[in-house]
Amino acid sequence: MKFQNTPIDSKIVEKKIHESGLTNFETATIREIVRLVNNIEEDSGNKFLRMEMGVPGLPAPEIGINAEIKALKSGVASQYPMIEGIKPLKKELKRFVKLFMDIDVDEQGCLPSVGSMQGSFATFLVANRSDHTREGTLFLDPGFPVHKQSCQVIGHEWETFDMYDYRGEKLRNKLDTILSQGKISSILYSNPNNPSWISLSEAELKIIGEMADKYDVIIIEDLAYFGMDFRKDYTVPGKAPFQPTVAKYTDNYVLLISSSKLFNYAGQRVGTIVISDYLYNRRYPDLKRYYKTDQFGYSMIYGSLYALSSGTTHSAQYGLAAMLKAVNEGEMNLTENVIEYGERAKKMKQIFIENGFNLVYDKDEDEDIADGFYFTFSYPGLNGNDLLEHLLYYGISAITLAVTNSTRIEGLRACVSQIGLDKMTLLDERLKQFNEDYQKQ
Repeated sequence: MKFQNTPIDSKIVEKKIHESGLTNFETATIREIVRLVNNIEEDSGNKFLRMEMGVPGLPAPEIGINAEIKALKSGVASQYPMIEGIKPLKKELKRFVKLFMDIDVDEQGCLPSVGSMQGSFATFLVANRSDHTREGTLFLDPGFPVHKQSCQVIGHEWETFDMYDYRGEKLRNKLDTILSQGKISSILYSNPNNPSWISLSEAELKIIGEMADKYDVIIIEDLAYFGMDFRKDYTVPGKAPFQPTVAKYTDNYVLLISSSKLFNYAGQRVGTIVISDYLYNRRYPDLKRYYKTDQFGYSMIYGSLYALSSGTTHSAQYGLAAMLKAVNEGEMNLTENVIEYGERAKKMKQIFIENGFNLVYDKDEDEDIADGFYFTFSYPGLNGNDLLEHLLYYGISAITLAVTNSTRIEGLRACVSQIGLDKMTLLDERLKQFNEDYQKQ
């Protein structure tokens, strides 16, 4: 395809791609794409429609900000936080999972983390060392690429499959085949899923829970997009429907609940880890290879989290505690700060389809996929690598599905967070020009 009269100067795009050293976008990380697009914008003077990185695009709640300011003024900046978390946060997190998930946990298993990424890393360090005959994570993909990077950094093995190919009862047979080999310590998935935005059904979560019990595997449920399947209203404290969770079907679980998307609080790097009472108190003799105790919860706090950061930012914990308290008491609607993402996704999907694109992951079994933080798309005749490169000339960025371990390597993932409703016309114009130019070649 010849790039002439594109929104971004083709010579600049070519130059910056060459300078980046990226020879294959299918292996490029999110941050590498961010750096490339930043460089193109700087040299060209033109702004991109940026869909490559899942950063919040809406303001953080004043409740959290004011609580942090108050905490800082009270002097917490000069005090080390307790690794297991401040009491107000632990109290409100316990309430939160009861009110919005209908599960009961002791405050001892409600922990702060430096974002959910630290939560998963810390969990790998304990869960994957609980049995010397196992040392691996099974990822139900597509998924966040950095989770695999975490395992690689630690030196743990991992396996993966695209769960879109194994929906419903098919999931049971697939899990049984892999877990029966006896090498998997933990299973990680996100729900709703990044990047596909599929949501696991209650039946599928039940299957995962049953397989966890059958093979004694720890489930790491990544709830980075808590409550953001907008097809159902999860916002009323203490009333169904509740956020779906594997915790209804097994006690072998660790939940990762982020503040980055739900509360648009990404900059403060504060998330939470919720460990079931059963798992927290469970003893694994093999943990003593690395930690002073064989208790899972103690090893998580005073072994893993202590070594990683010696606690989570003091003031950020107060900010998160205040926001959790507000939604727990009905003073703030759980998803009022993020509902616009669904509106954006609906409009963006329509624009892509009208301009010759297709949705890649489009169904939750028999139901259309929800409108939310992400969606996936492809263009006939182009693989993911070429499609991403072509779109750069039109001032549009995304990431390939290949880097998320998707089997649908023809596709790209779009994040809606930086595409406000005021940018929809420009998106339509650029995609229309791309489609027309491509059809002329």
